[in-house]
Amino acid sequence: MSRKPELKGRAARLARLFPVGRSNQAARTPFVLLVVLLLGGGLIGLLVLNSALSEGSFKLDDLQKQTKNLTDEEQALQRDIDAYSAPDALQRRARELGMVPGGDPVFLGPDGTVKGVPSPAALRQDTQPLAPEVIGSPSVAVPTPDVSAPVTAPTPMPVTTPVTTPAPALTPVTTPTTTPGR
Repeated sequence: MSRKPELKGRAARLARLFPVGRSNQAARTPFVLLVVLLLGGGLIGLLVLNSALSEGSFKLDDLQKQTKNLTDEEQALQRDIDAYSAPDALQRRARELGMVPGGDPVFLGPDGTVKGVPSPAALRQDTQPLAPEVIGSPSVAVPTPDVSAPVTAPTPMPVTTPVTTPAPALTPVTTPTTTPGR
């Protein structure tokens, strides 16, 4: 076996400060285990964080698709509403319900006077009112009147005349002019 050379002077004093033998190896083991545990924990933490982020991105993608579908559905419903509220569609639906255009309008003044001459709505002979259960079902066709059948005129409703008071002269309505900012 080879022996270590003896140290003299300053080297001998420094050698006495360090422990002798394998105790040096035993002091390193906890440190190495701590570093390995920290690195392993960090890697596992990064893996969990990456999984959570990817799961969140999948949820975000699903929510964006759902938002797009709901937006498309809303636009389709808005188109349906616009189609049903168009004037020609409203007129056709009113005719299907048996409604007729109204007569000349009459207005009431603030003092209770009647302005205008009332006239009843003209009943068209080719329009027959439908029962509510027929209107609700789309598969039922609108019945057409039989032109060979005798047509009877409806009994006219008595027209009541308003109390005769002199009608005030109609004056043009002027709007007051306003100054911006007031």
